Amino acid sequence: MADSVVLAYSGGLDTSVLVGWLMDRGYDVHCLYVDLGQPCEDIEAILKKALDIGAKSSIAVDVQEELCRDFAFPVLQWQAKYENIYLLGTSIARPLISKIALQRAREVGAVAYVHGATGKGNDQCRFQLAAEALDPKVKIIAPWRMDEFRSQFPGRKEMLEYCAEKNIPVKATASKPYSSDENCLHISYEAGDLEDPNVDGFPIIDFGMTVSAQEAPDQEATVKVGFESGIPVSINGEKKNAFEVVDALNKLGGANGVGRIDIVENRFVGMKSRGVYEAPGMTCLYAAHQALEQLTVDRDAIHLRDRLSPEVAEMVYNGFWYCAKMDALMAFIQQLQQPVTGEVTLGLYKGNVRIIGRTSPNSLYDEAIASMEAADEADYNQNDAEGFLRILGVPLRVQGKARPRQF
Repeated sequence: MADSVVLAYSGGLDTSVLVGWLMDRGYDVHCLYVDLGQPCEDIEAILKKALDIGAKSSIAVDVQEELCRDFAFPVLQWQAKYENIYLLGTSIARPLISKIALQRAREVGAVAYVHGATGKGNDQCRFQLAAEALDPKVKIIAPWRMDEFRSQFPGRKEMLEYCAEKNIPVKATASKPYSSDENCLHISYEAGDLEDPNVDGFPIIDFGMTVSAQEAPDQEATVKVGFESGIPVSINGEKKNAFEVVDALNKLGGANGVGRIDIVENRFVGMKSRGVYEAPGMTCLYAAHQALEQLTVDRDAIHLRDRLSPEVAEMVYNGFWYCAKMDALMAFIQQLQQPVTGEVTLGLYKGNVRIIGRTSPNSLYDEAIASMEAADEADYNQNDAEGFLRILGVPLRVQGKARPRQF
């Protein structure tokens, strides 16, 4: 009886090739398509393709709500952006994929978990670190890290030829050889012509979630996003679950050209990589969430969060989701986000997101104190600032006497 393996299967070029390659090595291949809300994919056709190639089984597991609720929204609460710009759409999904793959492996009695991530990339780290944290004894097969596989498929050209020979349909072509990864949070585009960082990436990509800013409507669109304790819960006053919130903002933001970026980032494995990403819904949510925090969270708490946020982004990017440090950080952010309740109105126009208004029952904004107009000075007497500044200036005056500065 042949050993079984579970393949994290997307139906793309790499995993389509892997079905046949694993079968050639005597494995029964159980293809697992983790449904993350990929906006441009025909799931039934993808599952059928795996069976046509010869997979033992081919199933999809819908985790769209779990992805948004338990993975994306906690990262949103951290305002975590890798290298100040990337909203981590691919990174966030990987630990969930590994979790579902291990559950499927248990069901079919698989001896190994297989993924098609390249040995030069970040995803191999995310898949493996998550899997080993959940099952320390897991066996992982990563063909791109095997000489045997790379000698047969030194590049995408050979893989495309293999698929043509086996009549395996794939989206990648010789004329558009970039690689894409998609879910309900974003779509990433890499490789091919995008590997030249001086090539304009936008014109060569068939974007799946957004129109260009130039093609977006000439009229600004508005939307009101409601939050409870830092979690998005409504659109224009209508209650929605996590995925419904993201989906609604993907459509509205995408129609207005919101959420495209083009970056050269530092991969965990040590090299720089160029990627083009689109994330319309999450871009809207980051803006709305930050605006509501400005109203409801005190200065010291939010500044501490902001100092820790790059650490969280780096952990998510590198694949350290299931670990003690992340557990502690997630407990911290849940406490800090308790007052972040209210509504934010956004204006979306040709790729831009602006804050129109924000309101919260927990607002710390006191117009009477902040106003430049004459006001009751019971809470803030401007005369008190004299002593405040004299004390703050003590070390500066001492330094100035001891080491005079030229001016």
